[in-house]
Amino acid sequence: MNPSAIQVLATVLFGLAVLHTFAVKRFAHWAHRYPEGSIHENVLHFLAETEVVFGVWAAALFVGIMAVQGSVHSAVEYIEGLNFTEPKFVLVVMVVAATRPVVWLAESLVVAMSRLIPGRRPVAFYMAALGLGPLLGSFITEPAAMTLLAMVLRRRYFDAGIGRRLAYATLGLLFVNVSIGGVLTHFAAPPVLMVASKWNWGIAFMATHFGWRAAVACVASTAVVTWVFRRELGALPEAKESGPGVPWWLVLMHVATLALVVAFSHYPDVCFGVFVMFLGMVKATKEYQDELKLREGLLVGFFLSGLVTLGSLQDYWLKPLIQSLGGSALFFGATGLTAITDNAALTYLGSLVEGISDPLKYALVAGAVTGGGLTVIANAPNPAGAGILQDAKAFGDEGISPLGLFLGALGPTAMAVVMFWLV
Repeated sequence: MNPSAIQVLATVLFGLAVLHTFAVKRFAHWAHRYPEGSIHENVLHFLAETEVVFGVWAAALFVGIMAVQGSVHSAVEYIEGLNFTEPKFVLVVMVVAATRPVVWLAESLVVAMSRLIPGRRPVAFYMAALGLGPLLGSFITEPAAMTLLAMVLRRRYFDAGIGRRLAYATLGLLFVNVSIGGVLTHFAAPPVLMVASKWNWGIAFMATHFGWRAAVACVASTAVVTWVFRRELGALPEAKESGPGVPWWLVLMHVATLALVVAFSHYPDVCFGVFVMFLGMVKATKEYQDELKLREGLLVGFFLSGLVTLGSLQDYWLKPLIQSLGGSALFFGATGLTAITDNAALTYLGSLVEGISDPLKYALVAGAVTGGGLTVIANAPNPAGAGILQDAKAFGDEGISPLGLFLGALGPTAMAVVMFWLV
């Protein structure tokens, strides 16, 4: 292993970006020391946004490449050689999925499922949303499922006066269940998508090897968290159910747009063409629309683009590490590594290892999705959820704490470990 100067620089900056992610609350705290509206306060508040972290350090890498190579062309050539399809897709699908008609339809589906569960509505809805809702990610993609669930849960729970412990338990449960909930199919979860074609994994394979385990883990983890916080959940007021406030034809048009975005997710030019037409439709039907989540979508896209820029130069140490591990070591190693690097990048590097056995393939992907809820950077949809919930009432003025998320995700992650590796 003889890394180049650029690779070493990228690893150092990647490490600083990870540390920055865990220190965003400190930047927010420092910002309050300066007068409101001052440059210092604005810069520190900017650096306290989780979604800008990796983009900022990716910009530092761009400058570093120019300095090391001695030309702007080298830095531009590196960026142009990367694949930013996933960040572009997450931006588009997040904005489309967060519209009033789509959110209403998703909430109605969860309400219908919750009516099959006995008990008070806040408790039953919680179980349906977090136990069954993430499994929708296997069909509408994980970023769309994360966006929809975060929007619905924010209104009913995160902004409804729940305590801090329940807020972080719910956040961790949401992130873990979305990470594992997309593995019923071979096209919805980013870490599966990276290897499915090369390893010939289809829907039947995913359902029999991963899907049923994910479904059991989602339901079991949700049942445990619901039981622990049953009194607090039961004390919440019942949400009033209402109609969509939009005509059904518009709901169907939004669903069709979402389906087209998912269908063309790997063709960014076509996907953006659909998106531009969608923006025109929203403008023409503005009386039935809420404000689009463009800012949140752009920030999440920026975050993921930075992760791609920095993560693409980590193969010199990740790939040999993957090659050196056995079954259990690879599963638990992938679970741990996922916490500090995107799980799709991890499985992609694993797909480059020639001659990897079928048991090791399973261990790598199972570990990658198991650890996908431990941090904001662990799974591509996580920044979308964090962006929507960052300023929710339950997290206070300083937003989501990375440590709080990590602790909240430990229980559901342990359940995923049991189902994916010990059963």
